[in-house]
Amino acid sequence: MLLYDLTKNYNYTVEGENVEIKTLYSFSKKKVEGGLFFCLNGDRLSGEDFVSEAEKFGAVAIVAEKKLNTKLSQVIVDDVRLAYSTLCAEFYHNPQKKLKIIGLVGTNGKTSTCKIIETALSACGKRVGVIGTNGCFFEGKVVREAGLTTPDPEDMFAILSEMLSDGAEFVVTEVSAHAIKLKKVMPIPFYSLIFTNCTEDHLDFFKDMDAYKKVKKSVFFDNKCKYKIVNVDDPTGNEIRRKLKKKVYAFGIEEPSDVFATMITESIDGTRFFVNAFDKIYEIKTGLLGKFNVYNVLGALCLLTLMGLDEQSFLSAINGMKNVEGRMQKIVKWSGADVFVDYAHTPDGLEKVLTYLKSVAKNRLIVVFGCGGNREKLKRPIMGRVAGSIADFVVVTSDNPRYEDADMIISDVEKGVREVTKNYITIKDRFSAIDYALKMLGEGDCLLIAGKGAENYQEVMGVKREFSDQAVVKRILGIDV
Repeated sequence: MLLYDLTKNYNYTVEGENVEIKTLYSFSKKKVEGGLFFCLNGDRLSGEDFVSEAEKFGAVAIVAEKKLNTKLSQVIVDDVRLAYSTLCAEFYHNPQKKLKIIGLVGTNGKTSTCKIIETALSACGKRVGVIGTNGCFFEGKVVREAGLTTPDPEDMFAILSEMLSDGAEFVVTEVSAHAIKLKKVMPIPFYSLIFTNCTEDHLDFFKDMDAYKKVKKSVFFDNKCKYKIVNVDDPTGNEIRRKLKKKVYAFGIEEPSDVFATMITESIDGTRFFVNAFDKIYEIKTGLLGKFNVYNVLGALCLLTLMGLDEQSFLSAINGMKNVEGRMQKIVKWSGADVFVDYAHTPDGLEKVLTYLKSVAKNRLIVVFGCGGNREKLKRPIMGRVAGSIADFVVVTSDNPRYEDADMIISDVEKGVREVTKNYITIKDRFSAIDYALKMLGEGDCLLIAGKGAENYQEVMGVKREFSDQAVVKRILGIDV
């Protein structure tokens, strides 16, 4: 696409030759041909300082917020991040305008709710794509491997375009707070937005909870979608409802809601409850585990009911679900014990999963977990206290240390654990930690391996080494993977 054609619909200043644009990107070291380089600014670095490097590796034009001293063609804009998402959408002929895109917003529950909605819509004969933490999929086909929760615009709109070409009608996507803050999803006119919850996370980036909440709420106020759906048992969700008033639909268990659950019965094999959805009564008997999954089902049912889809089809699909990969997933029963993996990586997420397992375990509850490096440090001792307060035994280990010293991360977590219990051990090597916990198991015990979920790698010093909690469990136990 020629540069002037790409930018003609926008009030940008374009200077230089009308070069052909073949690639849009923001990482200056990426080797490209015909690249349009976006000079994004971060906390410490400015993309404007890397224009020469981008030119060396194939850039033919740049987008910046001021005119720069370069021979490359330039697009001068007021907001380079907004232009990044807008021009990426334009480059792929705005696929977001031809798809019904359902966005999941919240700290926890996004991946599971995406899967529930995808499963139900597919059962109703809809063609559905999914974009999220576990990767990008369309009808069983992997479109992209797992990466960012919400891909950067250069990938996001390429993925949407590919799904549209393959025949997708709906796309269900996780919308991270980072994506909202960095304006990645600004061009998307969402069909529906669903708010799950807001609990402590990412304060290394957002600095405090007020800023974090404000960002999550903002997408509901700035986007004119057809169905805005919020969990009103969550205080932030209730704030959204109060502000939007009749322009929002509510789900919950405790607060008055359009869609609510009663008579919840939890077991180690599934969950049973009744749902009142706009005065329609549904009985749910699903393999999805825990009260937190009741909320995920409620959010999905709110949308499915509003859409007027075939009730028998979507109820059958939800009742038939066993688990979401890496989310409260039962891996194996071994020595009379049940072994689970879960992605829980926040204090609230870990507390909810452990509380559920404690309530259904017939004997001891053992947990293996760690915290990621180069992320919020304050939550590490908090998660340690949570684990030590609920579990009968804690194994603190490495997660994704990234560029931090794994021993220091473990020490931060241990400070919280030892405040509440002496029943713990620290084992730096994650494989050895899982092996240790498995050898502890006896009749009626539950083991939770938390923090990584469906991840198939462990990131150490910039290198992603192959590592899967599920595969490790099966390898140790001699079970075919």
